[in-house]
Amino acid sequence: MPDAPWFTVLAQDGRTTMRLAGAWRLPRLPEIEAALAGLALPAGATVDGSALAEIDTAAALVLLRALQRADAGALAWVGFSDVNARIVAQVRTHLEATLARPAPPGHGVLAHVGRQTLALVTLLHGHVNFLGATIAALGEVLARPRRLRLRELTAQLEQAGLNAIPVVALVTMLIGIVVAYLLGLQAEKYGANIFVVDGVGIGATREFAPIIVAIIVAGRSGAAFTAQLGSMRLTEEIDAIRTLGLSPQQVLVVPRVLALMLALPLLVFIGDVMSLLGAMMIAGPMLDITPAAFLARLREGLDTRHVFVGLAKAPIFALFIAVIGTRMGMTVGRDTRAVGAATTSTVVQSIVAVILLDAGFAVLMQTLDL
Repeated sequence: MPDAPWFTVLAQDGRTTMRLAGAWRLPRLPEIEAALAGLALPAGATVDGSALAEIDTAAALVLLRALQRADAGALAWVGFSDVNARIVAQVRTHLEATLARPAPPGHGVLAHVGRQTLALVTLLHGHVNFLGATIAALGEVLARPRRLRLRELTAQLEQAGLNAIPVVALVTMLIGIVVAYLLGLQAEKYGANIFVVDGVGIGATREFAPIIVAIIVAGRSGAAFTAQLGSMRLTEEIDAIRTLGLSPQQVLVVPRVLALMLALPLLVFIGDVMSLLGAMMIAGPMLDITPAAFLARLREGLDTRHVFVGLAKAPIFALFIAVIGTRMGMTVGRDTRAVGAATTSTVVQSIVAVILLDAGFAVLMQTLDL
């Protein structure tokens, strides 16, 4: 079969036929492209492959693109052997899939705000439902203490509480140093050095330590809960737990929530002590306040109610951090990218929740005059 001409265009009885011929292969592709340049076919033309020896995918792609440029519309494909017809069909399918889709219509600012609001409402609705299920599961544990998994609770206490002590102690001590230093710069101007002890004591125990520790725990334990449960969901371990007739809420969620609610008040207390220690360390060389004078003034100026207010916030912070972390892990999509996105979202949501809860506590304590 001769390799040229590659095709002929015949017009007969008002119908146009493009009859292919030769071996359409990659080595002769430049010649084929040159022959197809300027191809023009009317709509409804026929492509006849009865004289076509063979065709590969590269030549088929060149042919289809030339027909697209010719804007021939719907074509009739006849006379192709099974192999050649299959090659052309596969290339046509992939070519149609890669065509640029029309851009979706733009949405205004109001539509964007509406979509984001709906997404936020859906997220909050899911968190509230999960919070209710968690509280119900905790109630079941209180009614039947044997259902509590002590080994898992102990492991989570070690991870969320014991292992977090070094970073909590370091950060809160540095915060105490910074706050005492900044207050001291202003107090020195008026000779009120000793009142720095009052400011650091009340501020650290009531506000700084609970918030800082809660944020550390949110970034550490909350993210860990999401990553752990997300990985278990990805590997279908949670489905296996359900298959065994066990409750994932009791097996996975309750021990983590209880562990964080027990650990966070202890971590906040450590944060109180370390922040005051840091303030005492800087008060000596900067403000000429000896450790004995610092402790004496702290005993006079720091009411224990401030300490209790700070400690009372901790279990509430822990409950919301644990609920957000476990819920995001239990509902994450079944792919690794979704696990990473959910972990990041957990940290952001937990920090926002802690700040909003602290603001609510401030209003409540002001109302109660505490």
